[in-house]
Amino acid sequence: MFEEYITNGTLEQKEKARNWQTAIGLQGVDGLKVSPYLIKLAREHIEGTISIDEVEKKIEEYHNKK
Repeated sequence: MFEEYITNGTLEQKEKARNWQTAIGLQGVDGLKVSPYLIKLAREHIEGTISIDEVEKKIEEYHNKK
């Protein structure tokens, strides 16, 4: 899912990508499927355009609208 960052990214991008893969994998273990929106936010976080705090805020806003 984030292999391009793990293979070709900076050290920080590699770490973030691995963390996101782990988190998403744990969701899968629980039988949960992540949304394309979460994947988009994860990529933005990995690329450094948004912070993890912004990811959390955007996810909360997303769920409050649903």
